[in-house]
Amino acid sequence: MKRRRLKHVAQIVAGQAPVGDAVSDNGVIPFLQGCAEFGIKNPKAKHYCDKATKWAPTGSWLISVRAPVGEINKANRKYAIGRGLAAIVPRKIDENYLGFALLHSRTALDRVTTGSTYDAVSGADIGNLEIPVPSEATQKTIADFLDRETARIDHLIEKKERLSKLLGEKRKVEIIRAVLRGNDCDVKLKDSRVGWLGLLPKHWEINKVKHIFRLSCKPAPANNDLELLSVYTDIGVRPRRELEQKGNKASTTDGYWIVRKGDLVVNKLLAWMGAVGHSEYDGVTSPAYDILRPINNGNSKYYHYLFRSETAQQELKRFSKGIMEMRLRLYFDQLGNIFVPEPPREEQDRIVSYIETEIDMRLSSLQDSIDQSVSKLHEFRSALITAAVTGQIDVTTWSRRDSTDRRLDQIEEEMSV
Repeated sequence: MKRRRLKHVAQIVAGQAPVGDAVSDNGVIPFLQGCAEFGIKNPKAKHYCDKATKWAPTGSWLISVRAPVGEINKANRKYAIGRGLAAIVPRKIDENYLGFALLHSRTALDRVTTGSTYDAVSGADIGNLEIPVPSEATQKTIADFLDRETARIDHLIEKKERLSKLLGEKRKVEIIRAVLRGNDCDVKLKDSRVGWLGLLPKHWEINKVKHIFRLSCKPAPANNDLELLSVYTDIGVRPRRELEQKGNKASTTDGYWIVRKGDLVVNKLLAWMGAVGHSEYDGVTSPAYDILRPINNGNSKYYHYLFRSETAQQELKRFSKGIMEMRLRLYFDQLGNIFVPEPPREEQDRIVSYIETEIDMRLSSLQDSIDQSVSKLHEFRSALITAAVTGQIDVTTWSRRDSTDRRLDQIEEEMSV
C-alpha cells in the first residue's frame, strides 16, 4: 500500500498562544490549550479568548503535541488552539480515514518525541509522519468498516467501565459502613448525637480529633537525605520519587516536617477532597501538610479510612476556612475539634483487617478482571485499526466471517477462566 507524508495530504496547523495570552472563562472564541479538554471523540472547551492566532477548522483532527503525545480528538466546531495542540486539516485524504490512520501511526510519533521536562513533538515531526494512503474508495470502505467495528468494541468497553464504577461505589459504601458500624452485624447501636456520624455501636467512645492525635511539627535537620513524602487524594501517602514528573523535585528538604511510620499526613488545602493518609514510611514532608501522631494507642490506619470517606470529607469541608472553595484550608485548630468515633484499639485493628482482607481483596480481584478485559479490548481495537489501515485484512469479508464477534467472545472467555 502506498505511503505518503502527512504534510502532502493534509495541512498541519501548529497551535500558538492567543493574542496577549488573553484567556478567560468567558469570551467569544472557544480556546483549547491541550488534550486536557479532550472528550471521548470531541473536545469541550473550558476557556475562551477574544482574538485567536491559530485555528482548527470544523472537521479537522486535533492532536496533542505535548505529553501525552499523540492523543487525538475531532473538532466538532471551529476552535482556537494553543501550543499543546496541532490541527490536521484533511486536503487529499478522507476525513474519517485520516483519524484511523493517525491512531495507527501513534507509535511512530512516539519515536520522535523529545524534551527534558516533558515529551513533545513539533509541527514538522507531524508533517513528516508517513501514513498508508490507499485509493479514495478504499479509504472510505476502511473508514466505514472501522466506524462500525470500533463502535461495537467501544460499547463493550463502556459497559466494563460502568461496572468498574459500580465496584468503586460499592467499595466506598462497604468501607464507610465498616468504619462507622464495625463488622459485627448484630452490634447494638446508639445515637451518637453528632450529625455526620449518625448511629454508632453502643460501646464505642466519641472524641474530638485533638484528643486522639497531636500535631507534630519537628523540622528535619539541615542536609538530610530523608525520603520526601506527599499525600494524594487517590492513593494516600507515597514517596514523591515514585510519582514525580521530570523536573518536579524539591531543591532542599531542610526544615520540612519529619514523618514517622504510622503518622497521619493531612494536606491542609485538599483535606476536604480526601488528601489525608496513613504513612507506611519514615521521611519528611512539606510544611504545607500537618502531621498527626496518635496520642495513645490508636490505629491511624482506621482514621485513614474514616477521613478518606466521602461522608467524612463533607465534615472536613464544613470545618475548612477560606473565601472560596479553591482556597479552603483545614487547620488543626479546626480539624482537632471535629468529633469522631473511637472504637477500642482491638476493634480498630479488626476493622482495618476486614477492609484490607475482605473488602479490598474481594473487590480488587473483580476489578483486576475488569481491567484486564478492558486492556485486551483496547489492544484488539488498536490491532484491528492497524490491520485495516495497512491492508493486513480484507475489510469487505471480515464482518461476513464474524471475526469481531469471535475475538470478543474469546476475550470474555479468557476473563471468566
